[in-house]
Amino acid sequence: MGSGHYFWAIFYFASLCSASLANNAKINFREKEKKVLDQILGAGKYDARIRPSGINGTDGPAIVRINLFVRSIMTISDIKMEYSVQLTFREQWTDERLKFDDIQGRLKYLTLTEANRVWMPDLFFSNEKEGHFHNIIMPNVYIRIFPNGSVLYSIRISLTLACPMNLKLYPLDRQICSLRMASYGWTTNDLVFLWKEGDPVQVVKNLHLPRFTLEKFLTDYCNSKTNTGEYSCLKVDLLFKREFSYYLIQIYIPCCMLVIVSWVSFWLDQGAVPARVSLGVTTLLTMATQTSGINASLPPVSYTKAIDVWTGVCLTFVFGALLEFALVNYASRSDMHKENMKKKRRDLEQASLDAASDLLDTDSNATFAMKPLVRHPGDPLALEKRLQCEVHMQAPKRPNCCKTWLSKFPTRSKRIDVISRITFPLVFALFNLVYWSTYLFREEEDETF
Repeated sequence: MGSGHYFWAIFYFASLCSASLANNAKINFREKEKKVLDQILGAGKYDARIRPSGINGTDGPAIVRINLFVRSIMTISDIKMEYSVQLTFREQWTDERLKFDDIQGRLKYLTLTEANRVWMPDLFFSNEKEGHFHNIIMPNVYIRIFPNGSVLYSIRISLTLACPMNLKLYPLDRQICSLRMASYGWTTNDLVFLWKEGDPVQVVKNLHLPRFTLEKFLTDYCNSKTNTGEYSCLKVDLLFKREFSYYLIQIYIPCCMLVIVSWVSFWLDQGAVPARVSLGVTTLLTMATQTSGINASLPPVSYTKAIDVWTGVCLTFVFGALLEFALVNYASRSDMHKENMKKKRRDLEQASLDAASDLLDTDSNATFAMKPLVRHPGDPLALEKRLQCEVHMQAPKRPNCCKTWLSKFPTRSKRIDVISRITFPLVFALFNLVYWSTYLFREEEDETF
Protein backbone atom coordinates (compact mmCIF):
# COMPACT_ATOMS: atom_id res chain seq x y z
CA MET A 1 0.00 0.00 0.00
CA GLY A 2 2.80 2.37 0.81
CA SER A 3 4.53 1.60 -2.47
CA GLY A 4 1.33 2.50 -4.36
CA HIS A 5 1.14 5.94 -2.79
CA TYR A 6 4.76 6.48 -3.56
CA PHE A 7 4.18 5.58 -7.21
CA TRP A 8 1.25 7.99 -7.60
CA ALA A 9 3.22 10.85 -6.02
CA ILE A 10 6.04 10.38 -8.51
CA PHE A 11 3.55 10.20 -11.37
CA TYR A 12 1.84 13.44 -10.28
CA PHE A 13 5.13 15.31 -9.95
CA ALA A 14 6.23 14.13 -13.40
CA SER A 15 2.93 15.33 -14.86
CA LEU A 16 3.39 18.81 -13.41
CA CYS A 17 6.92 19.07 -14.77
CA SER A 18 5.84 17.94 -18.22
CA ALA A 19 2.97 20.44 -18.22
CA SER A 20 5.31 23.26 -17.24
CA LEU A 21 7.77 22.33 -19.97
CA ALA A 22 4.95 22.12 -22.46
CA ASN A 23 3.71 25.62 -21.53
CA ASN A 24 7.21 27.08 -21.88
CA ALA A 25 7.63 25.35 -25.16
CA LYS A 26 4.36 26.85 -26.36
CA ILE A 27 5.25 30.50 -25.41
CA ASN A 28 8.36 31.82 -27.22
CA PHE A 29 8.73 35.45 -26.15
CA ARG A 30 11.14 36.31 -28.94
CA GLU A 31 8.60 35.06 -31.41
CA LYS A 32 5.98 37.11 -29.62
CA GLU A 33 8.16 40.23 -29.96
CA LYS A 34 8.47 39.61 -33.68
CA LYS A 35 4.74 39.23 -34.05
CA VAL A 36 4.10 42.41 -32.08
CA LEU A 37 6.60 44.38 -34.18
CA ASP A 38 5.04 43.05 -37.37
CA GLN A 39 1.65 43.94 -35.99
CA ILE A 40 2.42 47.57 -35.11
CA LEU A 41 5.07 48.35 -37.76
CA GLY A 42 3.86 46.17 -40.61
CA ALA A 43 3.35 47.46 -44.12
CA GLY A 44 0.26 49.63 -44.39
CA LYS A 45 -0.18 49.80 -40.62
CA TYR A 46 2.32 52.48 -39.57
CA ASP A 47 3.50 55.53 -41.49
CA ALA A 48 6.71 57.05 -40.06
CA ARG A 49 6.09 60.22 -42.07
CA ILE A 50 3.11 61.23 -39.91
CA ARG A 51 3.77 62.77 -36.53
CA PRO A 52 2.05 61.40 -33.41
CA SER A 53 -1.08 62.98 -32.03
CA GLY A 54 -1.10 65.39 -29.14
CA ILE A 55 -1.87 64.63 -25.52
CA ASN A 56 -4.75 62.16 -25.11
CA GLY A 57 -5.03 61.70 -28.85
CA THR A 58 -5.86 65.36 -29.55
CA ASP A 59 -4.73 67.35 -32.54
CA GLY A 60 -2.33 69.36 -30.38
CA PRO A 61 1.45 69.36 -30.76
CA ALA A 62 3.46 66.24 -30.03
CA ILE A 63 5.31 66.58 -26.71
CA VAL A 64 8.92 65.37 -26.69
CA ARG A 65 10.79 65.31 -23.39
CA ILE A 66 14.59 65.49 -23.47
CA ASN A 67 17.36 64.64 -21.03
CA LEU A 68 21.14 64.50 -21.36
CA PHE A 69 24.01 62.68 -19.74
CA VAL A 70 27.32 64.49 -20.21
CA ARG A 71 29.99 61.80 -20.40
CA SER A 72 33.03 64.00 -20.93
CA ILE A 73 34.16 67.46 -22.02
CA MET A 74 37.34 67.02 -24.00
CA THR A 75 38.64 70.48 -24.94
CA ILE A 76 37.70 74.13 -24.53
CA SER A 77 39.53 76.20 -27.14
CA ASP A 78 40.02 79.92 -26.51
CA ILE A 79 41.46 80.69 -29.91
CA LYS A 80 38.63 78.93 -31.81
CA MET A 81 35.98 79.77 -29.20
CA GLU A 82 34.55 76.26 -29.16
CA TYR A 83 34.32 73.20 -26.93
CA SER A 84 33.97 69.48 -27.51
CA VAL A 85 31.59 67.30 -25.54
CA GLN A 86 30.52 63.66 -25.58
CA LEU A 87 27.03 62.93 -24.32
CA THR A 88 24.20 60.45 -24.25
CA PHE A 89 21.17 62.13 -25.77
CA ARG A 90 17.67 60.86 -24.97
CA GLU A 91 14.24 61.76 -26.32
CA GLN A 92 10.92 60.39 -25.10
CA TRP A 93 7.44 60.87 -26.57
CA THR A 94 4.14 58.98 -26.87
CA ASP A 95 2.87 57.51 -30.14
CA GLU A 96 -0.49 55.86 -29.57
CA ARG A 97 -0.15 53.97 -32.84
CA LEU A 98 2.57 51.86 -31.21
CA LYS A 99 0.51 50.47 -28.32
CA PHE A 100 0.62 46.69 -27.90
CA ASP A 101 -0.36 43.88 -25.54
CA ASP A 102 2.34 43.22 -22.94
CA ILE A 103 1.18 39.60 -22.37
CA GLN A 104 0.21 40.18 -18.76
CA GLY A 105 3.33 42.23 -18.02
CA ARG A 106 5.80 39.78 -19.53
CA LEU A 107 6.84 42.13 -22.36
CA LYS A 108 8.38 45.17 -20.67
CA TYR A 109 9.35 46.89 -23.93
CA LEU A 110 10.43 46.26 -27.49
CA THR A 111 13.88 47.27 -28.69
CA LEU A 112 14.78 48.60 -32.13
CA THR A 113 18.13 49.67 -33.58
CA GLU A 114 16.78 51.27 -36.75
CA ALA A 115 15.56 54.79 -36.17
CA ASN A 116 13.83 55.04 -39.56
CA ARG A 117 11.20 52.46 -38.57
CA VAL A 118 9.30 54.98 -36.42
CA TRP A 119 8.60 58.69 -36.50
CA MET A 120 11.50 60.78 -35.12
CA PRO A 121 11.60 64.43 -34.01
CA ASP A 122 13.62 66.64 -36.37
CA LEU A 123 15.87 67.97 -33.62
CA PHE A 124 19.22 69.59 -34.42
CA PHE A 125 21.95 71.33 -32.42
CA SER A 126 21.85 74.97 -33.49
CA ASN A 127 25.36 75.91 -32.31
CA GLU A 128 27.05 72.75 -33.59
CA LYS A 129 30.20 73.05 -35.68
CA GLU A 130 30.73 69.35 -36.27
CA GLY A 131 29.69 66.04 -34.76
CA HIS A 132 29.65 62.30 -35.27
CA PHE A 133 27.96 59.15 -34.03
CA HIS A 134 29.75 56.22 -32.39
CA ASN A 135 29.67 52.91 -34.27
CA ILE A 136 32.26 50.83 -32.37
CA ILE A 137 31.56 47.89 -32.08
CA MET A 138 27.94 48.42 -33.05
CA PRO A 139 26.04 51.69 -33.50
CA ASN A 140 25.52 53.19 -30.04
CA VAL A 141 21.79 53.78 -30.47
CA TYR A 142 18.55 52.11 -29.45
CA ILE A 143 14.81 52.71 -29.51
CA ARG A 144 12.52 51.26 -26.85
CA ILE A 145 8.78 50.98 -27.43
CA PHE A 146 6.70 50.52 -24.28
CA PRO A 147 3.21 48.90 -24.15
CA ASN A 148 1.47 52.26 -23.61
CA GLY A 149 2.97 53.64 -26.84
CA SER A 150 5.79 55.55 -25.15
CA VAL A 151 9.00 55.69 -27.23
CA LEU A 152 12.49 56.20 -25.80
CA TYR A 153 15.30 57.12 -28.20
CA SER A 154 18.89 57.08 -26.88
CA ILE A 155 22.13 57.70 -28.77
CA ARG A 156 25.75 58.49 -27.92
CA ILE A 157 27.21 61.40 -29.88
CA SER A 158 30.27 63.64 -29.87
CA LEU A 159 29.84 67.32 -30.71
CA THR A 160 32.03 70.36 -31.26
CA LEU A 161 29.98 73.40 -30.35
CA ALA A 162 30.54 77.13 -30.72
CA CYS A 163 31.14 79.04 -27.48
CA PRO A 164 31.44 82.83 -27.87
CA MET A 165 33.74 84.09 -25.13
CA ASN A 166 34.31 87.42 -23.43
CA LEU A 167 38.03 87.54 -22.67
CA LYS A 168 38.22 90.95 -20.98
CA LEU A 169 39.11 89.33 -17.64
CA TYR A 170 41.32 86.58 -19.11
CA PRO A 171 42.78 84.60 -17.33
CA LEU A 172 40.64 85.58 -14.33
CA ASP A 173 37.41 84.98 -16.21
CA ARG A 174 34.36 82.73 -16.27
CA GLN A 175 32.83 81.53 -19.50
CA ILE A 176 29.30 80.40 -20.32
CA CYS A 177 29.07 77.75 -23.03
CA SER A 178 25.64 76.72 -24.26
CA LEU A 179 24.19 73.60 -25.83
CA ARG A 180 21.13 74.52 -27.93
CA MET A 181 18.61 72.05 -29.37
CA ALA A 182 15.76 73.10 -31.63
CA SER A 183 13.24 71.76 -34.11
CA TYR A 184 14.27 72.30 -37.71
CA GLY A 185 10.97 71.96 -39.59
CA TRP A 186 8.11 71.42 -37.14
CA THR A 187 6.71 74.60 -35.59
CA THR A 188 5.33 74.76 -32.06
CA ASN A 189 1.89 73.99 -33.49
CA ASP A 190 3.13 70.48 -34.30
CA LEU A 191 6.10 69.79 -32.01
CA VAL A 192 7.14 71.05 -28.59
CA PHE A 193 10.34 70.15 -26.76
CA LEU A 194 10.31 70.04 -22.96
CA TRP A 195 12.95 69.19 -20.40
CA LYS A 196 12.31 65.93 -18.60
CA GLU A 197 10.99 66.47 -15.11
CA GLY A 198 13.34 65.80 -12.23
CA ASP A 199 16.94 65.82 -13.34
CA PRO A 200 17.08 66.58 -17.08
CA VAL A 201 20.87 67.07 -17.26
CA GLN A 202 23.36 64.79 -15.57
CA VAL A 203 27.14 65.10 -15.55
CA VAL A 204 29.57 62.28 -15.02
CA LYS A 205 31.26 62.27 -11.63
CA ASN A 206 34.90 63.31 -11.38
CA LEU A 207 34.78 65.39 -14.55
CA HIS A 208 38.35 66.61 -15.14
CA LEU A 209 39.23 69.53 -17.40
CA PRO A 210 42.83 70.70 -17.93
CA ARG A 211 42.26 74.45 -17.47
CA PHE A 212 38.64 74.83 -16.36
CA THR A 213 36.26 73.80 -13.64
CA LEU A 214 32.56 73.22 -14.31
CA GLU A 215 30.91 75.26 -11.58
CA LYS A 216 27.26 74.72 -12.44
CA PHE A 217 24.77 74.36 -15.28
CA LEU A 218 21.27 75.67 -15.88
CA THR A 219 18.49 74.52 -18.22
CA ASP A 220 16.25 76.96 -20.04
CA TYR A 221 14.05 77.47 -23.11
CA CYS A 222 15.05 79.47 -26.17
CA ASN A 223 12.14 79.37 -28.62
CA SER A 224 12.89 81.29 -31.78
CA LYS A 225 10.53 83.12 -34.13
CA THR A 226 11.25 83.45 -37.84
CA ASN A 227 9.19 84.42 -40.85
CA THR A 228 8.15 80.77 -41.20
CA GLY A 229 6.85 80.37 -37.66
CA GLU A 230 7.91 79.75 -34.07
CA TYR A 231 10.17 76.80 -33.34
CA SER A 232 10.66 75.04 -30.03
CA CYS A 233 14.16 75.25 -28.55
CA LEU A 234 15.95 74.05 -25.41
CA LYS A 235 19.32 75.04 -24.04
CA VAL A 236 21.66 74.17 -21.20
CA ASP A 237 24.23 76.74 -20.06
CA LEU A 238 27.50 75.40 -18.68
CA LEU A 239 29.41 77.83 -16.44
CA PHE A 240 33.17 77.22 -16.58
CA LYS A 241 35.68 78.87 -14.26
CA ARG A 242 39.24 79.12 -15.53
CA GLU A 243 41.89 77.55 -13.31
CA PHE A 244 44.22 80.40 -12.37
CA SER A 245 47.04 78.33 -10.89
CA TYR A 246 48.31 77.32 -14.35
CA TYR A 247 48.57 80.93 -15.50
CA LEU A 248 50.11 82.02 -12.20
CA ILE A 249 52.95 79.56 -12.66
CA GLN A 250 53.36 79.89 -16.43
CA ILE A 251 52.82 83.63 -16.96
CA TYR A 252 52.61 85.87 -13.89
CA ILE A 253 55.54 84.58 -11.85
CA PRO A 254 57.97 84.43 -14.85
CA CYS A 255 57.00 87.99 -15.82
CA CYS A 256 57.63 89.19 -12.25
CA MET A 257 61.01 87.47 -12.27
CA LEU A 258 61.98 89.11 -15.56
CA VAL A 259 61.05 92.54 -14.23
CA ILE A 260 63.06 91.98 -11.04
CA VAL A 261 66.05 90.70 -13.02
CA SER A 262 66.00 93.88 -15.11
CA TRP A 263 66.50 95.86 -11.87
CA VAL A 264 69.85 94.15 -11.27
CA SER A 265 71.42 96.65 -13.67
CA PHE A 266 70.74 99.41 -11.10
CA TRP A 267 73.25 97.76 -8.79
CA LEU A 268 75.97 97.27 -11.38
CA ASP A 269 78.75 99.78 -11.82
CA GLN A 270 77.91 102.51 -14.29
CA GLY A 271 81.10 101.75 -16.13
CA ALA A 272 80.08 98.12 -16.78
CA VAL A 273 78.48 99.01 -20.09
CA PRO A 274 78.55 95.54 -21.73
CA ALA A 275 77.02 93.86 -18.67
CA ARG A 276 74.22 96.37 -18.27
CA VAL A 277 73.38 96.51 -21.96
CA SER A 278 73.37 92.72 -22.26
CA LEU A 279 71.13 92.35 -19.21
CA GLY A 280 68.67 94.98 -20.42
CA VAL A 281 68.42 93.71 -23.98
CA THR A 282 68.14 90.05 -22.89
CA THR A 283 65.30 90.71 -20.45
CA LEU A 284 63.53 92.90 -23.00
CA LEU A 285 63.69 90.24 -25.72
CA THR A 286 62.61 87.51 -23.29
CA MET A 287 59.65 89.58 -22.16
CA ALA A 288 58.67 90.29 -25.77
CA THR A 289 58.86 86.57 -26.58
CA GLN A 290 56.70 85.75 -23.57
CA THR A 291 54.11 88.29 -24.70
CA SER A 292 54.08 86.91 -28.24
CA GLY A 293 53.59 83.36 -26.94
CA ILE A 294 50.63 84.45 -24.83
CA ASN A 295 48.96 86.28 -27.71
CA ALA A 296 49.52 83.30 -30.04
CA SER A 297 47.22 81.16 -27.88
CA LEU A 298 44.39 83.72 -27.92
CA PRO A 299 42.14 85.06 -30.67
CA PRO A 300 42.75 88.60 -31.95
CA VAL A 301 40.07 90.66 -30.24
CA SER A 302 39.37 94.38 -30.38
CA TYR A 303 39.37 94.98 -26.61
CA THR A 304 42.10 94.90 -23.97
CA LYS A 305 42.38 91.78 -21.85
CA ALA A 306 43.62 91.55 -18.28
CA ILE A 307 46.68 89.64 -19.45
CA ASP A 308 47.43 92.42 -21.97
CA VAL A 309 47.56 94.96 -19.14
CA TRP A 310 49.92 92.75 -17.16
CA THR A 311 52.34 91.95 -19.98
CA GLY A 312 52.23 95.52 -21.28
CA VAL A 313 53.17 97.02 -17.92
CA CYS A 314 55.88 94.39 -17.33
CA LEU A 315 57.31 95.09 -20.77
CA THR A 316 57.25 98.81 -19.98
CA PHE A 317 59.18 98.26 -16.73
CA VAL A 318 61.82 96.19 -18.51
CA PHE A 319 62.12 98.78 -21.27
CA GLY A 320 62.27 101.52 -18.64
CA ALA A 321 65.22 99.79 -16.97
CA LEU A 322 67.04 99.80 -20.31
CA LEU A 323 66.26 103.50 -20.84
CA GLU A 324 67.44 104.19 -17.30
CA PHE A 325 70.87 102.90 -18.21
CA ALA A 326 70.91 105.14 -21.29
CA LEU A 327 70.15 108.10 -19.01
CA VAL A 328 72.83 106.99 -16.54
CA ASN A 329 75.35 106.67 -19.33
CA TYR A 330 74.52 110.14 -20.61
CA ALA A 331 74.74 111.62 -17.09
CA SER A 332 78.07 109.86 -16.50
CA ARG A 333 79.57 111.32 -19.66
CA SER A 334 78.17 114.74 -18.71
CA ASP A 335 79.74 114.46 -15.25
CA MET A 336 83.06 113.48 -16.78
CA HIS A 337 82.88 116.43 -19.15
CA LYS A 338 82.18 118.84 -16.27
CA GLU A 339 84.98 117.34 -14.22
CA ASN A 340 87.40 117.79 -17.11
CA MET A 341 86.31 121.40 -17.56
CA LYS A 342 86.83 122.08 -13.82
CA LYS A 343 90.25 120.47 -13.98
CA LYS A 344 91.25 122.63 -16.94
CA ARG A 345 89.98 125.73 -15.13
CA ARG A 346 92.00 124.87 -12.04
CA ASP A 347 95.05 124.29 -14.20
CA LEU A 348 94.62 127.71 -15.82
CA GLU A 349 94.18 129.42 -12.42
CA GLN A 350 97.27 127.67 -11.10
CA ALA A 351 99.21 128.76 -14.17
CA SER A 352 98.05 132.36 -13.63
CA LEU A 353 99.12 132.30 -9.98
CA ASP A 354 102.51 130.90 -10.89
CA ALA A 355 102.99 133.63 -13.49
CA ALA A 356 102.01 136.33 -10.96
CA SER A 357 104.45 135.01 -8.36
CA ASP A 358 107.23 134.97 -10.92
CA LEU A 359 106.41 138.56 -11.80
CA LEU A 360 106.60 139.60 -8.12
CA ASP A 361 109.96 137.93 -7.72
CA THR A 362 111.44 139.71 -10.73
CA ASP A 363 110.01 143.16 -9.91
CA SER A 364 111.06 143.66 -6.28
CA ASN A 365 111.18 147.45 -6.60
CA ALA A 366 107.50 147.77 -7.49
CA THR A 367 105.38 150.05 -5.31
CA PHE A 368 101.82 149.36 -4.28
CA ALA A 369 99.17 151.84 -3.30
CA MET A 370 97.81 151.23 0.16
CA LYS A 371 94.03 151.21 0.36
CA PRO A 372 92.43 152.91 3.37
CA LEU A 373 91.29 150.72 6.22
CA VAL A 374 87.99 152.60 6.63
CA ARG A 375 85.43 151.96 3.91
CA HIS A 376 82.95 154.50 2.73
CA PRO A 377 79.24 153.76 2.96
CA GLY A 378 78.88 153.41 -0.80
CA ASP A 379 81.83 151.08 -1.08
CA PRO A 380 80.65 147.75 -2.70
CA LEU A 381 83.12 145.71 -0.69
CA ALA A 382 81.65 147.04 2.57
CA LEU A 383 78.16 146.16 1.36
CA GLU A 384 79.26 142.60 0.55
CA LYS A 385 80.79 142.11 3.98
CA ARG A 386 77.63 143.39 5.65
CA LEU A 387 75.49 140.95 3.71
CA GLN A 388 77.76 138.11 4.71
CA CYS A 389 77.40 139.07 8.35
CA GLU A 390 73.62 139.19 8.04
CA VAL A 391 73.61 135.75 6.49
CA HIS A 392 75.70 134.35 9.32
CA MET A 393 73.42 135.92 11.87
CA GLN A 394 70.25 134.26 10.41
CA ALA A 395 68.91 131.06 12.04
CA PRO A 396 70.14 127.93 10.27
CA LYS A 397 67.51 126.22 8.05
CA ARG A 398 66.29 122.70 8.81
CA PRO A 399 68.23 120.29 6.59
CA ASN A 400 66.28 118.31 3.95
CA CYS A 401 66.78 114.59 4.61
CA CYS A 402 66.41 113.65 0.93
CA LYS A 403 68.96 116.25 -0.17
CA THR A 404 71.25 115.26 2.63
CA TRP A 405 71.01 111.60 1.64
CA LEU A 406 71.51 112.34 -2.07
CA SER A 407 74.50 114.56 -1.27
CA LYS A 408 76.35 111.38 -0.29
CA PHE A 409 76.46 110.51 -4.00
CA PRO A 410 78.48 113.23 -5.73
CA THR A 411 77.66 112.34 -9.37
CA ARG A 412 74.29 112.60 -11.09
CA SER A 413 74.64 109.17 -12.66
CA LYS A 414 75.00 107.55 -9.26
CA ARG A 415 72.01 109.47 -7.95
CA ILE A 416 69.86 108.21 -10.85
CA ASP A 417 70.81 104.61 -10.07
CA VAL A 418 70.05 105.05 -6.37
CA ILE A 419 66.67 106.68 -7.06
CA SER A 420 65.80 103.93 -9.56
CA ARG A 421 66.55 101.23 -6.98
CA ILE A 422 63.72 102.61 -4.86
CA THR A 423 61.33 104.05 -7.44
CA PHE A 424 60.99 101.03 -9.75
CA PRO A 425 60.08 98.49 -7.00
CA LEU A 426 57.66 100.92 -5.34
CA VAL A 427 55.84 101.72 -8.58
CA PHE A 428 55.69 98.02 -9.52
CA ALA A 429 54.28 97.14 -6.10
CA LEU A 430 51.68 99.89 -6.48
CA PHE A 431 50.74 98.53 -9.91
CA ASN A 432 50.30 95.04 -8.46
CA LEU A 433 48.03 96.40 -5.75
CA VAL A 434 45.82 98.21 -8.27
CA TYR A 435 45.86 95.32 -10.77
CA TRP A 436 44.86 92.53 -8.40
CA SER A 437 42.32 94.62 -6.51
CA THR A 438 40.71 95.57 -9.85
CA TYR A 439 40.54 92.16 -11.52
CA LEU A 440 40.11 89.84 -8.56
CA PHE A 441 37.13 91.66 -7.05
CA ARG A 442 35.57 92.91 -10.23
CA GLU A 443 32.29 91.30 -11.27
CA GLU A 444 31.72 90.71 -14.92
CA GLU A 445 29.13 93.21 -16.15
CA ASP A 446 27.42 90.92 -18.63
CA GLU A 447 27.19 87.93 -16.26
CA THR A 448 23.69 86.52 -16.54
CA PHE A 449 23.74 84.26 -13.51
